[in-house]
Amino acid sequence: MKLIMLSGGSGTRLWPLSNDIRSKQFLKLLKDPNGQAESMVQRVYRQVRESGINSDIVIATSQKQVDSVKSHLGDSVDIVVEPERRDTFPAIALATAYLYYEGNSELDETVSIMPVDPYTSLDYFKQLIALNKKMQENDEYNLGLLGIHPTYPSSKYGYILNDNGAVSGFMEKPEEDVAAQLIEKGAVWNAGVFVFKISYMLEKLSEFIDYSSYEDVLSQYHKLPKNSFDYEVSEKENRITMLSYDGAWKDLGTWKTLTEEMETNTLGSVVLSDSVEDTHVINELDIPVIAIGTNDLLIATSPDGILVSNKVESAQLKKYVEKVDSYPKFEETSWGSKKVIDFNKNEDGSHSLTTSIYVEAGKVHRYKTENNTYNITIIDGQVEFVNTDTQETDKLFVGDAVKMVHKGHYELRALTRVKYIENVYKPV
Repeated sequence: MKLIMLSGGSGTRLWPLSNDIRSKQFLKLLKDPNGQAESMVQRVYRQVRESGINSDIVIATSQKQVDSVKSHLGDSVDIVVEPERRDTFPAIALATAYLYYEGNSELDETVSIMPVDPYTSLDYFKQLIALNKKMQENDEYNLGLLGIHPTYPSSKYGYILNDNGAVSGFMEKPEEDVAAQLIEKGAVWNAGVFVFKISYMLEKLSEFIDYSSYEDVLSQYHKLPKNSFDYEVSEKENRITMLSYDGAWKDLGTWKTLTEEMETNTLGSVVLSDSVEDTHVINELDIPVIAIGTNDLLIATSPDGILVSNKVESAQLKKYVEKVDSYPKFEETSWGSKKVIDFNKNEDGSHSLTTSIYVEAGKVHRYKTENNTYNITIIDGQVEFVNTDTQETDKLFVGDAVKMVHKGHYELRALTRVKYIENVYKPV
């Protein structure tokens, strides 16, 4: 059994904490068993291992999310990077080709596909193991699905239609009254979990391109249909089996559903009056937030913006975020994080960007300055500053400043956790 976990999303439903780089799965708003902050992707990755799945895991994601994945799961995590965003079918096909050509997997091995962010229990993953076993031992089926027993008629999820225990079709996000009728007939939520043998997916891939290596698939990725796996494969397949999961499962895709699972009502610098009821405040800014007499509110602040919303109404957030013309001002990286403080654009087209940067102890932040000039000032910690062109090395402490000039190559090697201010001037 191999496992491919899909990490995507544009980050609009949990704005302003999420953005195009830091999608919802990277928000550390949950708690692990030891009470430490944990993101959705860290929780799922931990549960996979705790459930007894010891197989190879590959994360399929976009280039924008590579640093975030490494920041949360470590530098050694196996990542397949999509050359461009083309929906789940191309992403799954590419990751399967990677497992076969680069991961030395066998054609008859089963592959499980799942998203990186379901909020569920260990029994969910044990059911996934059972589905893999069924697919491995039975050649009658080409595709295995995992369905979730619905707890209410939702219009947010797709449905797998059930005809006396057999998959008879699919319906994507029906109206609630239609969903209620489907549930009465045995339909289940589609969890976005697929199991198949590697040979099956490679045959599907050959319908669109000719290839004999992983590099061939990469170079022709743009030729693959920009469709979901459900549309391109599941809905066209007749030999399907399904197992159902009847336990805790939730998509933490809105502020309301997410705050229902948070163990605390406040994060960051927050003061609540005694009259506050059912209000969550998440503050990522360096200034305090005070809430007085609020009820059923979500207040979230980040460098990207400030949200004040009724929890139920926050589900409508996406259409309002689309009206905001902004770029992500907070980004997690494999070495730390950075937050935009100020941006100035001059009449001649040149501009300067000021950023607050953290580099974790033992990590290295590398610079290739090109035509830009960088000035950094150490705010906290100790760093070894290296000009890799000349091999000159200096140790920098709190208050020290240094300039990195044009066409240079530099490294900041964090001796402790380091915070510094970076200003970069970009000429015309």
